[in-house]
Amino acid sequence: MTVRELMEKRAGLIKRARGINEKAVEEGRDLTAEEKNNYDSLIGDAAALGETIKRDQALATLEAELEAPQGDPHRMDPQDRGNDGDNGRRELPKFESRGLQGLGVDAFDSGEWRALLETAKPTYRRAFDRWMRVGDYDRRALQVDVNTSGGYLVTPVQMVDRMIQAIDNLTFIRQWATVFSVPNADSLGVVSLNNDPADPTWTSELAIGDEDSTMDFGNRALRPHPLAKYIKISNTLLRKVPSVENLAINRLAYKFGVTMEANFLTGNGSQQPLGVFTASADGIPTSRDVISENTTTAMTYNGLINAKYTLKQPYWARARWLFHTDGMKQLVKIKDSNGQYIWRESVRAGEPDRLLNIPISMSEYAPNTFTAGQYVGILGDFSNYWIADALDMSFQRLVEKFAETNQTGLVGRLESDGQPVLAEAFVRVQLAAS
Repeated sequence: MTVRELMEKRAGLIKRARGINEKAVEEGRDLTAEEKNNYDSLIGDAAALGETIKRDQALATLEAELEAPQGDPHRMDPQDRGNDGDNGRRELPKFESRGLQGLGVDAFDSGEWRALLETAKPTYRRAFDRWMRVGDYDRRALQVDVNTSGGYLVTPVQMVDRMIQAIDNLTFIRQWATVFSVPNADSLGVVSLNNDPADPTWTSELAIGDEDSTMDFGNRALRPHPLAKYIKISNTLLRKVPSVENLAINRLAYKFGVTMEANFLTGNGSQQPLGVFTASADGIPTSRDVISENTTTAMTYNGLINAKYTLKQPYWARARWLFHTDGMKQLVKIKDSNGQYIWRESVRAGEPDRLLNIPISMSEYAPNTFTAGQYVGILGDFSNYWIADALDMSFQRLVEKFAETNQTGLVGRLESDGQPVLAEAFVRVQLAAS
């Protein structure tokens, strides 16, 4: 089925589920056991279709990018001239991830960036590709990498760029966030505005008014933390596959992506990202929680209205709701004071569903415990969530460990951190306390 057909089928399932609920409401009764089972089944099928649609769209985008020709990017050493036709120009690769697109040629003047950009040389990339396939490498070509003696190599910067771009396409928060790329795992200082200045006072032409004592700032350094995963690949496949890079990206991007997504939502900030659902003075404090008019087990129309209007209107243009799929079972039932559903499902590819006229997305990693005092959703401008990625990603080959099954292990190590930097750009939906 096409994405359009899947979206229409999903809309039909939601319509049938609403019909079951409406019948019970009109008759002034609760759902029967059979009706509840049917309702949950329809909503579950709709949620599964939603995940299929999201996955199909993301994979289509990723496949198009991976199939696109990769241009020759780089300044050459003398031994490379003539083979790649670069003539020694100081040119950067064409990067795909947002964190690298603003990088200028002055990066060659920075020792850290210059060392990393050396990995984009054609000689390095050819040697790295050979090392991934058979474990052998040209030490001269890989001499820019100080880790060759340790059994692992810094990944070519273009491969890291494509890996990060693939992760962006597979998860929500990274697509919406502001992403910074740093050449290594050094920290990126982040200043957050904890409190705005107090209102100014009317005064005379020559006076300067009162000194402000309410504005203050917080500070939590973004320091990329290690994230590791290994995959096993058939040695026969390693020899025959046209591009080992693409194989590694496809296998690892999803695993890295979903792990980061979970932490960008619920991470505690200790050796990992600080999540938007984690109450913290360094991120989003409890003062941004909206409880009013929600019950201890459910969201309400008035409660969601309170959340929307707690967020300042200038943020609405870029704001998004985010809920767990289980939250959809509640949201699709809620009507406004005129009897109209406040959640509108999309039937056009590429357009999101909308809640109270603001785009809404579902994540399996958002909280889904619907009991007193728990967070169940968030509304915010996620460009005010900052992510710092270290680009010195490394790969290690595990040969003997899986020799019995004719496989080679590839260990990927990526480092990243993230946190909200402007609390007022977010509002959390919380259920009432008991």
